[in-house]
This record gives sequence, C-alpha cells and structure tokens, in this order.
Amino acid sequence: MQELLKRKKGLHRKVIIVDDEFIQREMLGAMLSDLYEVDFAENGAVALEMIRREQNTLSLIILDLHMPEMDGYSLLSVIKNEPELSRIPVIVLTSEREAEAKSLRMGASDFITKPYDMPDVIRARVSRSIELAENSIIIHETERDELTGLFHKEFFFEYGKMVDKQNDYAPMDAIVLDVNRFHVINELYGRSYGDLVLRRLGNFIHDIVNGSGGLACRSDSNCFYVYIPHSDDIDGLLNKYTELLKKIIGDSKISIRIGACSDDRTELDMEQRFDRARLACRKLRRTYTTSFSIYDSVLHDKELHSERLISDMDRALEEKQFIVVYQPKYDIRGDKPILSSAEALVRWKHPDLGMIGPGEFISLFEDNGLIQKLDRYVWSETAANIRSWKECFGHSVPVSVNVSRVDIFNPLLSEILTGIMKTAGLENGELLLEITESAYTDNSERIIDTVSSLRQMGFRIEMDDFGCGYSSLNMLTSLPIDALKLDMKFIHNICVSPKDLRLVEIMIEIARLLEVPVIAEGVETAEQMELLKNAGCDIIQGYYFSRPLPPEDFAKLLEKEKENA
Repeated sequence: MQELLKRKKGLHRKVIIVDDEFIQREMLGAMLSDLYEVDFAENGAVALEMIRREQNTLSLIILDLHMPEMDGYSLLSVIKNEPELSRIPVIVLTSEREAEAKSLRMGASDFITKPYDMPDVIRARVSRSIELAENSIIIHETERDELTGLFHKEFFFEYGKMVDKQNDYAPMDAIVLDVNRFHVINELYGRSYGDLVLRRLGNFIHDIVNGSGGLACRSDSNCFYVYIPHSDDIDGLLNKYTELLKKIIGDSKISIRIGACSDDRTELDMEQRFDRARLACRKLRRTYTTSFSIYDSVLHDKELHSERLISDMDRALEEKQFIVVYQPKYDIRGDKPILSSAEALVRWKHPDLGMIGPGEFISLFEDNGLIQKLDRYVWSETAANIRSWKECFGHSVPVSVNVSRVDIFNPLLSEILTGIMKTAGLENGELLLEITESAYTDNSERIIDTVSSLRQMGFRIEMDDFGCGYSSLNMLTSLPIDALKLDMKFIHNICVSPKDLRLVEIMIEIARLLEVPVIAEGVETAEQMELLKNAGCDIIQGYYFSRPLPPEDFAKLLEKEKENA
C-alpha cells in the first residue's frame, strides 16, 4: 500500500513488456520509457520469474500471447490464479479478434492491437489500466477490514442500501455477532490470540455470506454485522450457527452472543434492523455461553420504555425526581459493629411510572453516556448530605459513590469531583469512589493513571464487584485501590456451600496480600455476618444491618449511633 501511494504521487511506475520478438519489444519500450520504468522478458517463463520478484513494485504487464517456453495464455492463467499477482493489470498484445475476447475472459484488463501505429492510444490504454488497478487497490484497502477481510462498517451500510434498492427491497435479516468480554481475552491471553479468534469468526461469517448471499462487516473490534436473505426458520438457523461457532472457535472460555432482527414485513430500513438486532444482542450481555436472541414484541416494548426514560431524564434531574438513599456500612472488626461509612444509591420517583429501580436505568444510561449527568447529580447530592451530617453531628461519615467507566474517560473528571467537594466545603477523602472491577480491564493503563491521580488528590478508591473474574492476578498487584468490595452473589450461599465460603476466604486472603480492607455487600443474616467476620472480613453492608435510607432517616441513625456510643 505504501509503495502504491508513492507511485500515485508521481514517481515512475514499473512496466514489464513480455514478447519474444525483439523489435516489437523495443518499439513498445520506446513509446513508454519516457513515462515508465520499463523491463523486458523474451518469454513467459522468464517473465514469471521477474514478476514474482518485482510483484510489490510492478504496475503493469504487457503480454504477447504467442511465445515459446510458456505462452501468454499460460502466463495469464498463473497471474490471475495467484492472489499475490492477481492485483497486477495485464494488457495483451494481439491481432486476433478471438484472442481479444478469450484473454479478457481470463482476466486481462485491456488489449493492444498490432501493428503499433497509434502511440498516443497505446500510452492512453497503459495509463488507464494502471490508474484503474491502483484505484481498485485503494478502494479495496479502505472498504475491507485488514484482519478479517470483511467490509468496514461505513462501506457495509452504503453498499447494503444499494443492494436493497437494486433488489426492490427483498426481505433481509440483520444479525449481530459479538464476542463476550473480548477485552478480557486480550488481557489474559494476548492480542495475537484475540486476533486468531477474530479471524476464525471472520472466516465463519465469510462462509455464511458465500452460502446464503448477502454481505457482512466488522463493526467494532469484536462485533460483526451480517445482512442475509430472509429465512423463515430464523430460530433454526441461529441455533445452527451457535453450534457451529462452538466447534470453530474451539475454546470453551470464549462465547459469542448473537442478536437478530428477522424481516417482519415492516417498513424498516437496514440501519433500523441492525439497531434492533443490537438490542437483541445486548439482552444477552450477562450470558456467558454462546447463545442467540431474536428481536420480538417484548424487546420492542422494552425499547419504547427505554426511549421514554431517556427522553425524561433531563426533566427528572431538574425536578430532583432522582432520590439518593444511603445504605450504612458497619466495621465488624471489634466486639461491637460500628457504623463507619455508607454507600449512596439512587432511585427514580417518576411522576407517571412510579418508583423505578436502578436496574432499569443505570445500564441504559451507561450505554448512551447519560450516566455522567446522573453520576454528577448523585455526587453533588451526596456531598451536600455529608456536609449537613457533619455540621449536625460534629464528625464526617464518608460515603461511597459510583464512578462509571464513562466517567473515568472524561478528561475533566478530577476537576468535576474536586469542584463538588470544594463547593460542599469537604475534604476529598470524605467521598469514596467505587469503580467496578470490569472497568479496570477496558483500558487498564488509562484507568490506572486516572485512578492514581485521584488518589493523589486525596480520594479513596474502592473496587466494586470484586471476584467477578475480570482481573488477572498480575493486574491486581498494580491496581491503585484502597478497599476491595466483594460482589453480593458470593455471599448468598456461604451458609450452605463450603465451596462458596472457601472462595470468599480466598478473596479475603488476596486482599490481605494487597494490604487493603474487605467490604462484603448483600449480607442479610446473622449467620452470614458471623462467617464473614471469622473469615477476616472488615466491613459489612446489607439488610442485616439496614436497608438503604433516605437522608433524613440516615441522620436519625447517626443520631442513635451517637447516643449509644
């Protein structure tokens, strides 16, 4: 590609003239040598050796058809059947009408008739053949993904719209394939292994398109789009794909999510179909086996509900419909549990839809970036409440707030947080920042730099959802954190499952090696609390002690704690 670009800027292109007649070679060479770097070969065998040696810099082959030791037809067949050589345009030399048609069918780009009595025409044909070939290569390079050979997303949609129009909008199905937790695969096994997985998936998609018609692209690093003629048995087709993928990928640790929008005779354009296929794919986000989902009326209703929440968000922020509640955290290392901090959680009291839990809107806002507005609202409300309690009771109760991965990539994050704390008249250490374990693996170097900077400013960092399996042990040793927070799903069965209890003990031991305290959330019974305390857990959070409380009820709890101190 680099050589091609250089030649496009005006440097001489290289041309090989292959002809067994010396005078004919010299005549053509004289016509072209002022414009091109010209080499000569007296037969096909010699030419083939030169072509293979010069293939990366060669712009054109001018080929006589009748020669000894490999004629022009034989050489043309070799050139067009070897991928490395087939990009080089070939102009054949002939005086036979039948030969012109045959050579064009075999892949020749043009022909020059004998005798050579029109030099301007010959030069124009040579120039045009080279230009067309170079433009074709440039188009191919820009339309195709280098790793998989599939179309790039932009070309895919433009080409697909043209195909729809040319085929009178025949029924088509949109399919999205996504590799689960691909960033973790690269982190744990290396980028070369990740590329191997993508190539295998790309080859599988090529087979789909070649077998059924249609087209496909690599949309993002680990996401692929397939647009194929409609199948009346889309369930059966996708089930077949999932089974084939398990064999083709050949690694039980890697799974593929497949979402589809089957043509339902509605007036949807191509992009709308893929929007729906992506929604079906996202439904499987927390499914870690190769599986599929098809867009249906349930997802359609969910989509409408999501759009309602998105459109109502700004008004909800203005009217303070979002309610921040606080769940206490208790230090259990002593003889008596002591209220040490809290976690800020958010609920939405919608004027029409009633109380909406965070499960309905948090991930939705994370997907479209709106989570930054909500997080800033929660941080400000929390800082104001910390200040109020501090003034009322004479001491500060640190509160942890969620910092999404979207926030972390905001270059103004530090300024926003310090500005909120300054406005509230608080020290940075009075706000604890919770960052999920999975966020650290998205762009570990960038996130580690950001979190390190926040710690230098005095903020304390808690790794949320620890134990979900995203972090490698090597990564853990370099993470800038002040506490590990165990995901609540590990707590549920510790009273009945020795394996679950042992797993929690191992995670606590890891925290000891890292010299950071452990927080367990989702604790609901005294038995769970005792087991965790015996295992060495430091801080407990859950319904055993208290449900999440509105600010005024949390203030009453602080007052009660002060009286009992």
